Amino acid sequence: MAIDFSTDHGQRVLQQLENEQVIWLTTVARSGTPQPNPVWFQYVDGDIFIYTPADAKRLKNIVENNRVSLNFNTAPDGEDVTVITGRIHWDDAFPKVIDNPAYLEKYAEGIKALGWSNEKMSADFPVVLRVHPENLRGW
Repeated sequence: MAIDFSTDHGQRVLQQLENEQVIWLTTVARSGTPQPNPVWFQYVDGDIFIYTPADAKRLKNIVENNRVSLNFNTAPDGEDVTVITGRIHWDDAFPKVIDNPAYLEKYAEGIKALGWSNEKMSADFPVVLRVHPENLRGW
């Protein structure tokens, strides 16, 4: 499913995908417990890409169940709700952090605030995950 950006909500979601720094990725642990994690992301050609450490627990969760949800923080009054559901998988074809100038530009301040170099970010977050949205809900 492609997100319908022709609606008012769709336009707000597009703005979030293009401008927000953090999206919440929720995987499900073997116990059945949802595991939400704030992550940096990049929206490219209808899919959402996330870099993650190779030892992240979320990778085990994804192997067992590749169904995930993504959501943004709401507005302070509880409005601007966006929940995206879909399937997640590894993507070895997407550029690594160090080879992704758009990602490095988007997160330049965050990487600097952590005291990291682009090389460290790329080395510490070598796994690329791709979420293909299947459903969007919100208001």
